Amino acid sequence: MARRKAALVIEMIQGKATVAEASRSFNLTPSEIEGWKEVAKRAMQNSLRAKPLDNREQFATQFKGLQEGLQADGSAVSIATRTSTVACASACRPAK
Repeated sequence: MARRKAALVIEMIQGKATVAEASRSFNLTPSEIEGWKEVAKRAMQNSLRAKPLDNREQFATQFKGLQEGLQADGSAVSIATRTSTVACASACRPAK
């Protein structure tokens, strides 16, 4: 599966295929393919850094950004980083 994803993304980068063509050919949604392209883009950017982040560090950075986005959004969801679980804050609890 990973090889197929990589081959498809490379074809799109080279201009040999479009998202619409790939979507029809492989029976995938365009958003799924766009997601693959975004992951590939981040991986390429990371690999070209002077000091690339390891996977753990890269995911921690992405996780922190998501957490900050939720807090800035005023969302009632809090994320417990140590247990990797999503907990519902007081707004989600049933009224007494």
